[in-house]
Amino acid sequence: MRLMPRYLALLRGINVGGHNKVAMSDLRDLAAGLGHDDVATYIQSGNLLFSTAETDPAKLADALETEIAARLGVRPAIVVISAAELAQVIADNPFPAEANPRCLHAVFRREALDAAIVAAVTDAVRRTTQAGHNDDAAIVGRTLYLHTPNGLGRSDLAARLLNSRQQAAGTARNWATVTRLMAMLEGPS
Repeated sequence: MRLMPRYLALLRGINVGGHNKVAMSDLRDLAAGLGHDDVATYIQSGNLLFSTAETDPAKLADALETEIAARLGVRPAIVVISAAELAQVIADNPFPAEANPRCLHAVFRREALDAAIVAAVTDAVRRTTQAGHNDDAAIVGRTLYLHTPNGLGRSDLAARLLNSRQQAAGTARNWATVTRLMAMLEGPS
């Protein structure tokens, strides 16, 4: 049984297209060097799981960003969430009928989406619907849910939202990854 809370750090923009390369072994070593326990990674896209006594996700993200920049020479934006927060993201899924987990993405952010971002998302969904596409998006708390039934790569809405300046602080994971990370957070280390 774990004594310390479990967290997930989501790194944005590493190991994409040959840029910002970070070995997962280096990331695990770095996290352990910061005093975190039960350190694990999942796939090469920057999913770091760990236990720690620290309870402030912002402090954890800041410490990881600083250490990664100093030791690994890259500066990814990092969102840290607790196991309980990830469980809430899964429970809040506004598109539970989607059977294909690669057609649903969660975009995680460190801070709540302000009114301007909410308006931009609403406008992008409206434009997409008017153009006859069936993609959709919804915001719950700090998470943007993106539903792309025809695939993310073919989605005009995804292109509008994920490449926008407003979403630069967020990092997306498909639903298969989200649920796998939850299982890893809940399971044995």
